[in-house]
Amino acid sequence: MRVLILGGDGYLGWPTAMSFAAKGHDVYVVDNYMRRNIAQATQSEALIPTPNLNDRANIFKSLSDCDIQVKIGDICDYRLLETVFKEFQPEAVIHYAEQPSAPYSMIGFDQARETLNNNLNATFNVIWAVMEHAPDCHIVKLGTMGEYGTPNIDIEEGWLEIEHKGRKDKFLYPRAAGSLYHTTKVLDTDLLWFYVRTFGLRVTDLMQGPVYGLSTDESDQDERLLPNFHYDDIFGTAVNRFLVQAVAGVPLTVYGKGGQIRGYLNLKDTLQCVELAMHSPAAKGELRILNQFTETFSINELADRVQRVGNQKGLNVEVKSIPNPRKEAEDHYYNPAHSGLMDLGLKPNYMTDEVVAQMLDNVIKHKDRIDESKIMPRIKWK
Repeated sequence: MRVLILGGDGYLGWPTAMSFAAKGHDVYVVDNYMRRNIAQATQSEALIPTPNLNDRANIFKSLSDCDIQVKIGDICDYRLLETVFKEFQPEAVIHYAEQPSAPYSMIGFDQARETLNNNLNATFNVIWAVMEHAPDCHIVKLGTMGEYGTPNIDIEEGWLEIEHKGRKDKFLYPRAAGSLYHTTKVLDTDLLWFYVRTFGLRVTDLMQGPVYGLSTDESDQDERLLPNFHYDDIFGTAVNRFLVQAVAGVPLTVYGKGGQIRGYLNLKDTLQCVELAMHSPAAKGELRILNQFTETFSINELADRVQRVGNQKGLNVEVKSIPNPRKEAEDHYYNPAHSGLMDLGLKPNYMTDEVVAQMLDNVIKHKDRIDESKIMPRIKWK
């Protein structure tokens, strides 16, 4: 297939590009280095240096003989995106091209506006490029489980049947995002749903939980092909932060009570999910929503896992609770459905002790590059 990957330099975009190219797809990636630039501006650089996108593609080509076409540009410029669509005529577009950090979106007005403008305009432009130049193209959009918040009822896969005063209908599941970033993802879904029902687009919105891991079949060939690994308070997930803290001898910082439960996903499973969605496209006029995670656990449970495996490696890991810089429920009900991708054939990779040990080994290799000043929270919601 002709697959256009937007945000192809990112933590998910680059492994997706390599995986699809290795499977024989014709892959075109676009990125404007927004994530790299913000990381540099906020002193949140990745632990492991990564080559620029053109160099990455050339390294991958030399090792695999697989081509990845690269365009450095901003898809918020509709004319640039239009040119790519006219030239490439994608059959599927994988849309990762958004500012991905909740903390960054909460720094202040400028960062909030940048997040809002980038994320909504990027999605809007993708919609119009498909409508005008590739109407049969399937949009696979990366959403987030964070759209749902932490409701006191079971979370369905995107849709909820409601009975009210004796009448029934089906609606998008009520959403209560916990940051401006997550709110832009809610607005993305609303935008997509409007154009799906009005113009008959075919869209899959993947509500993804936090992703962990560096290892994929392609990145394991050469360290220069690894995705970016952020451990800071802005771009780093709790998993990454805990791994680095364990190696650096810094107590694992649990925000608040640590009862926050989320759905987690191995990077290898993200690649599976996106591929499964692409090969089983939504019908014309359908917004298909799939909850993309494989297991749920609390921050305390995550800290316990890292501590246990770290101690087995002689790291003497400690855990410490600190005031929560975010505004979120720390003790809540959380029971999201996630059967859709399993039904499509997802074969999960779970967070076993072996997987945690492998991630710790990757961090240990780069222990000398850890900057402890990047770990503690620098941004508060209030």
